[in-house]
Amino acid sequence: METTRLDDVAAEAAPLFENRDWRLHADGLEHRETGYFIDRDALSARRPDGYWEWPLHLSEKSWCGVRSFREAFSAALQAFGIAPDRKLTLSFALGFGTRVGGAAPDAFVPLAELVRLRAPAPRSVAAIRPLVAASA
Repeated sequence: METTRLDDVAAEAAPLFENRDWRLHADGLEHRETGYFIDRDALSARRPDGYWEWPLHLSEKSWCGVRSFREAFSAALQAFGIAPDRKLTLSFALGFGTRVGGAAPDAFVPLAELVRLRAPAPRSVAAIRPLVAASA
């Protein structure tokens, strides 16, 4: 008969990492307030273009603060031996945007709000001059 000590159960249930918004468990990453859960096996999910799924997906959630998520996501990658790459940084930048002043810790502006297409400036039309043959 196998016995389980209460200390072993508590250690198994204890988070591997936590911050103000997220907890990392042996089976995945959980948002503390909403209960939103990312399974351990899904953490490394990429889109067909190579960008990371979770930073892009969670940037659409109003309750997801970029600093605490980035910290927790990085801790999860490290804990589970998943290697980050250049596309991870780009995924955070594309999803959450670029920091623009302000003192708020999660004061990020989506990149689409920073980059706005403008109509090209009107070009001046040069006066049409007739071609003159060079004199010989």
